[in-house]
Amino acid sequence: MAEPRNVLDERTEALVALAAAIAQGEETGIRERVGDAVEAGVPRLWVDELILQSVLMVGYPRTLIAAGLWRKAAGVPAANGESDINYDAHAEWTARGEVTCREVYGDNYTKLRRNVAELHPALDAWMLTEGYGRTLSRPGLELKLREFCVIVQTAVLDTPRQLHSHLRGALNAGATFDEVEAVLGIANPLVALDHWTAVKDLWEQVQDAWNILS
Repeated sequence: MAEPRNVLDERTEALVALAAAIAQGEETGIRERVGDAVEAGVPRLWVDELILQSVLMVGYPRTLIAAGLWRKAAGVPAANGESDINYDAHAEWTARGEVTCREVYGDNYTKLRRNVAELHPALDAWMLTEGYGRTLSRPGLELKLREFCVIVQTAVLDTPRQLHSHLRGALNAGATFDEVEAVLGIANPLVALDHWTAVKDLWEQVQDAWNILS
């Protein structure tokens, strides 16, 4: 797979590179990518949203490190922070989580919900309400860009099942093959060769299946 050049605009590329660095978890790398995001003019709201959604993929420890580096570089407080702690919006989060999760998973939505609920009903509820509703359905960053960030983080973290789902999710959200390949290319320097080979093979499988269904 040859990574397409000049497919992603500079701001998107910088955002996705920061997402990859957060997944890798090295403070020096995160700081460098934060600087690149500032230099590229990535909207502060985009980065705020990336930081928040990274909790879902990398957990609080790495997210808090990234948040600290970003807040220092941004030089301003987060916008609209008070609205994010309104737990009275629980029902709204669930409703919009269903919409976003269906968009990402398409025909596999019902199967996903059933499979996760079999693992534990709480995981299914948290995934829908906290993950897709409260977090990934927030305004401020379009779903396609959110999926790009999830793709690069799951690639770096070597979680192929989640990567497979979100490769398809990005396509469902309107991404092109070239855009997804460019996103994967950003993860390439951060993963071992055998890992990268597996990522490429998985992406080829997704493309083949997508072309059959199209």
